Amino acid sequence: MGLVACPEAAWIEIDERYPAEMAERRALLATRRADVLATRPGSETAQAEVLALLAAHLPARFPSWFRREGDRLRNGLTGEEWDLTAPSCDPLELAARLVQEDLCIIRPAEDGAVLEAGVVCAPTRWRITEKIGRLLMAVHAAVPFYGERLGTPVDRFMAQIKPGRVAMRVNWSVVDSPALFQLEGKHRGERDPSFTAENAGQRLHLRTERQTFRRLPQSGAVLFTIRVHSYPLTRVAALPGVASRLAGAVRALPEEMGRYKSLPVYREALLAWLDTASRA
Repeated sequence: MGLVACPEAAWIEIDERYPAEMAERRALLATRRADVLATRPGSETAQAEVLALLAAHLPARFPSWFRREGDRLRNGLTGEEWDLTAPSCDPLELAARLVQEDLCIIRPAEDGAVLEAGVVCAPTRWRITEKIGRLLMAVHAAVPFYGERLGTPVDRFMAQIKPGRVAMRVNWSVVDSPALFQLEGKHRGERDPSFTAENAGQRLHLRTERQTFRRLPQSGAVLFTIRVHSYPLTRVAALPGVASRLAGAVRALPEEMGRYKSLPVYREALLAWLDTASRA
């Protein structure tokens, strides 16, 4: 799984993109609600835990931006103020209106971990509404090698992670859109000749997901957070050694994973551009 320990202070990220990303989240919840939010009956206790956790963490970690006064939480970055005892929406939705991370609740069970609730405004080509209520093994059925290599270890990890610990992992893709909200685009295999060795750096983007996991002690569920970052390849490759390392990572991907990530569409152009950039 590639997990590392994450310090409590580093659990939630807030950066210069916060105003724009939170505005996009508000718009998606208003206009594309069915695409970004899904909950199951029985997840209410875990949802309330997520909100309580963030309502305590944010004022302590970012006191210049968040202020807690009794049961009211003020967000100084957006000017919003919330009554935590009587929120105008589900607790998980309110929690997702506070942070740039997407939030999912996973319930460990005897037959495997289940996706119980989620607010996902930056999906990397999947829909929360199509995955809700399913075992993680089924959620990841289309991911190459997941069933035979990762399914059992992931379920075991979800059952065993201890309260108070935050675990983190990062994954990556190269995509042809800078948008955070991407529902479609996996499994494309036909090469697009409009991507060339000359323009790939301008047209393609490195998209990463910073994922964290922590136990909710009251419900026993696991909170899974996803923070998406997207950068033009031209910016990424300007860092020393990155173009060469990314080219090596692309070449090392198994063919099945490359197809899953739609790399055949622009793989040839991407590698040619990266090789040129690494020699610059």
